[in-house]
Amino acid sequence: MAEEEVKKEVTEEAVTEEAVAEETVTQEAEEEKVQESKDKKKTSKKKPKKDKRDEQIADLNDRLMRNLAEFENFRNRSEKEKAQMFDMGAKTVVEKILPVVDNLERGFDGLSQEEKESPFVKGIEAVYKQMMTALDEIGVKPIEALGQEFDPNLHNAVMHDEDDSEAVNVVSEEFQKGYTYKEDVVRHSMVKVLN
Repeated sequence: MAEEEVKKEVTEEAVTEEAVAEETVTQEAEEEKVQESKDKKKTSKKKPKKDKRDEQIADLNDRLMRNLAEFENFRNRSEKEKAQMFDMGAKTVVEKILPVVDNLERGFDGLSQEEKESPFVKGIEAVYKQMMTALDEIGVKPIEALGQEFDPNLHNAVMHDEDDSEAVNVVSEEFQKGYTYKEDVVRHSMVKVLN
């Protein structure tokens, strides 16, 4: 009997061990299912992981776009600076030509009526008119001064005169013509102003 009891105990222990093993396997399976469902929830909430190459491509595209925009800004700025430099150069040339124009005008004012009829003076007048036409075509215009209201942006008052008959702050005499180049003053008119 003792042998039967031992067999019975061994059998019971084996059955118990099998039951425990099955229970453990079942618990592990359930834990795995719970873990899988948690993982699925986490992966569904997370954004899909980008590949390093995709990130590099996006970074390079961003850099390329920024470089293109910077180059476009540089090109626009260069063109604007080039135009400004051209205008400055043209303005300098006009400033150098204006004394020649002044001297021609003074020469014409000093001529008598007989001298004005000579072929030489007529030839010089034709050259003067041609020069004034060329200056006008490039944007050089004389500033109107006589009879105009004094404007410190256009006129340089070198004398004042008191006169009650005329309006106040009006240019009464022009000593030297002023000129503008594309709306910028190249030289102010030298004038006498009534107060």
